[in-house]
Amino acid sequence: MTIAGFLYPGHSAEDDYPVFAELLGPGTELRVVHTLMREDAHRVDALLDVGGDDVLGEGARELRALGVDAAVWACTSGSFVFGWEGATEQAEAVGREAGCPSSSTSFAFVNAVRALGLSRVAVAATYPGDVAGRFAEFLGRAGIEVAAWAGRGIVTAAEVGTLPPDEVLEFAAAGDHPDAEAVLVPDTALHTAGVLDALEERLGKTVLTANQVSVWEGLRLAGDTAPREGLGTLFRTGSAEAAAQRT
Repeated sequence: MTIAGFLYPGHSAEDDYPVFAELLGPGTELRVVHTLMREDAHRVDALLDVGGDDVLGEGARELRALGVDAAVWACTSGSFVFGWEGATEQAEAVGREAGCPSSSTSFAFVNAVRALGLSRVAVAATYPGDVAGRFAEFLGRAGIEVAAWAGRGIVTAAEVGTLPPDEVLEFAAAGDHPDAEAVLVPDTALHTAGVLDALEERLGKTVLTANQVSVWEGLRLAGDTAPREGLGTLFRTGSAEAAAQRT
């Protein structure tokens, strides 16, 4: 049994995780601990608080008690807003408290892009423009070229969580760029578990979403890289690539 743990801020699209668990099949368990969100706002100061050491430390200790094999801070904006070095320290601190390998959604995006051998992406972000721009900068720090990025301007995770599947499909398609090899859709508040294959069919290319890469990263860190169907190109081929990189 592989047990991956996730620190999830507040309540918006946490119901994606049971969907992922069902699609992954037997032998895999996803455990979610909700962390404190004092203010629901895609604003830099609020995001720095959401990803603070006190908040994540408490949640990580809960994951330790649950016996997880890996821990992921499942929040894109609450990790990349700290910058590369700060996000690295953040993920390492989670690992120390959880007592297992650890990462965050921001690094999960980077590792997924690398596992798929991609180098140029487009970003379709729900965030306001200044926050979306910080994600593009984070990707650039990893050597990933961002052909285009756009922010939808949604301030709260609560609102993001209400977007229906058809709007998610159109939103992602609107953020595509002809030169991009893949489209990245950050924000773990966005429901995407049930539309991963539909997103790729709509865009005709790889699409990576926040909850998708978070789950993939948790399994990868726990040593589970078995390919799966129904979860997009990343789970179909990226898991095999990640396994090959370790051998």
